[in-house]
Amino acid sequence: MQAVKARRAVATIFFLLGTLIGIWASRIPDIKAILKLDEAGFGLVLLAMALGAFVAFPIVGRQIDRIGAARMARWLAVLTLVLFVSLAAGTTVWVMVPLAFVVGFLIGALDIAMNAWGAEVEQALRKPVMSSYHGLYSLGAGVGAAAGAGAIRLGLSVPQHFILWGLLMAVMLAFALRVPWTSERQAPEKKKGPLLALPKGALFFVGIMALIAALGEGAVTDWAAVYQIEELGFGSSQAAIGFALFSGAMVIMRLSGDRLIARYGPVPVARLSGLAAAIGALFLVLGSHIWLIWIGCVVMGLGNAVIFPLAMSRAAADPVMSKGAALAAVATLGYGAFLFGPPVLGFIGTAVSLRAAFGLVAVLALFIFLLAGALKVEK
Repeated sequence: MQAVKARRAVATIFFLLGTLIGIWASRIPDIKAILKLDEAGFGLVLLAMALGAFVAFPIVGRQIDRIGAARMARWLAVLTLVLFVSLAAGTTVWVMVPLAFVVGFLIGALDIAMNAWGAEVEQALRKPVMSSYHGLYSLGAGVGAAAGAGAIRLGLSVPQHFILWGLLMAVMLAFALRVPWTSERQAPEKKKGPLLALPKGALFFVGIMALIAALGEGAVTDWAAVYQIEELGFGSSQAAIGFALFSGAMVIMRLSGDRLIARYGPVPVARLSGLAAAIGALFLVLGSHIWLIWIGCVVMGLGNAVIFPLAMSRAAADPVMSKGAALAAVATLGYGAFLFGPPVLGFIGTAVSLRAAFGLVAVLALFIFLLAGALKVEK
């Protein structure tokens, strides 16, 4: 019974963090206007947030081992919510950039902590649940974005919007804070390794799988619409549908992924996912009709959806690295690809074409199929 309540608490935190990302994304144009920045200038704000998350990964990994995942996740959720609301006070660049860095740090830290707590609950329940957590995160992002659109239509200012949403989420978060759960803790190693450690052994290949899946997600998020408009000649309204279909497929697959993993096992599911991701990207490369592009976006979403949750579950169960260190190492590769992979694809698009960039994504997705065996934990 305690594990069931803990599962709901973790799910609440995943959903909460997703809504904050959706809310932030929905108000970026308004925040950019308040700061009076162009695209390049606002890029510094986004870079500060991304760097904050990267700094957090190795630090929070060690703290999870020392303090415990559940305790870390609870209090990081509170701090993240409070500091997120404070972003509304960032009316100048000099205030917003450090605020964005701190919020990015907390988001990155919370991401690792909630995955670690989620993995503990998964192990206690003795059945896969990680995919549904990530599905609720994706669903939360959609809810947050929709709520943002509603707030804009109602004429709410950024501070009003953030404060109202913060109060609503605080009511939800109160439940997660009350659920009892004691995480296992590990004594710190006498000899400290490097702060930013790469995954070791088979976990390195798991990290590569997470990297490839995140790269595919980032490619569709940042470049699919541009590719359709500039290279294929489709309209902007048609191009926007592709990302919506991709996101919807991701949510559906993640919410149903646990049952598939429980029935068939992580390795077969990952192999089929890798093939789907490759085929979907190939549809984008070869598609000359908008329906083929849309089908490709759906198939890519289905293929990429469960790889990152599978990688998190495998990292938490790794027999070589500690839970916190393993999760941080895999997350660094995965989120690194999501944040920094799209600019690399952009360079390829400039030098060759975006069609070639999606061709590279298709080829890389096949490595998920080849590396899927690394998801099996050796006892």
